[in-house]
Amino acid sequence: MLDKVKFQSHTKRYLPPGCRHGVSTAAENNFDQRVAAVRRFNRLYTRQIGVLHEHLLQSPFSLAEARVIYELAHHEQTTATALGDELGLDAGYLSRILRSFQKRRLISKQPSKTDGRQMLLSLTQTGQQAFAQLNARSRDQIGAMLSMLPPAEQSRLVEAMHAIEGLLAAPPEHTVPSVLRPHQPGDMGWVVHRHGVLYAQEYGWNEQFEALVAEIVAKFIRHFDPRRERCWIAEQDGENVGSVFLVKRSKTVAQLRLLLVEPKARGLSIGSRLVDECVRFARHVGYRKMMLWTNDVLDAARRIYEKTGFRLVREERHHSFGQDLVGQTWELDL
Repeated sequence: MLDKVKFQSHTKRYLPPGCRHGVSTAAENNFDQRVAAVRRFNRLYTRQIGVLHEHLLQSPFSLAEARVIYELAHHEQTTATALGDELGLDAGYLSRILRSFQKRRLISKQPSKTDGRQMLLSLTQTGQQAFAQLNARSRDQIGAMLSMLPPAEQSRLVEAMHAIEGLLAAPPEHTVPSVLRPHQPGDMGWVVHRHGVLYAQEYGWNEQFEALVAEIVAKFIRHFDPRRERCWIAEQDGENVGSVFLVKRSKTVAQLRLLLVEPKARGLSIGSRLVDECVRFARHVGYRKMMLWTNDVLDAARRIYEKTGFRLVREERHHSFGQDLVGQTWELDL
């Protein structure tokens, strides 16, 4: 939607760049027609995507609230000042939205270590779940709209949107390597598939490993305890690029499992963010220790565990997945 286009007025009416007093009536009429065409497009598109409804995408959020949640999801941490600048929202209006979010436990606040006057904002687990639902509904809505057109016309529509973006020279949106969200239907199949494919390609592991992953995720879904367990999916531009699980091993010990980052998303600290999220959650719900089992050939994962503070407590040789391996057990006191 072209809701941020600003025209400079030289008189009481809008004139195209370069126009001065005395321009021809025809030129003015042509420009008025262009203005009307843009406004007509705005009305069409806002109606098409339901922006005028009180609640966006059948959610409890208005359009402005949904935009704030979207920006928070694409920042690990940010401030109210930065949010207001990026969204162009009035400070008082944004403050009311943030107060409402805090009451609904959608966001958390903590003092900035570099500027005591600023509070750092981030989505809570509840906020991440709200974003995941909004994100999925938006994707489904746009998908339904596009599916009404033949593929060639879908391409024409997207190309036209690229042209609008380019002509208006809109600044690029701020993004982080990925959004971390809770699991949703379809994710478990992706986790099993990508583990099977990547470990076969990169380490030569056979289908026994894929079977093990399938058993782990099936047990997770059947016995899922949302108070003590979590799965996080790293998503980039609507595509899954990483995963990690935190599962209950005992009342005091949590186990980290199935850390995975797609090759094209490596080097962006996604693995570290996934592990950090597990540690934060484990501490929050009262676990005293975290443990994990891995193999020494997984160098990148081992470096993440070491950096996070895990210590190697045991090693054993074994033959699994068609390979001779050295298994490792790592622990972290919380």
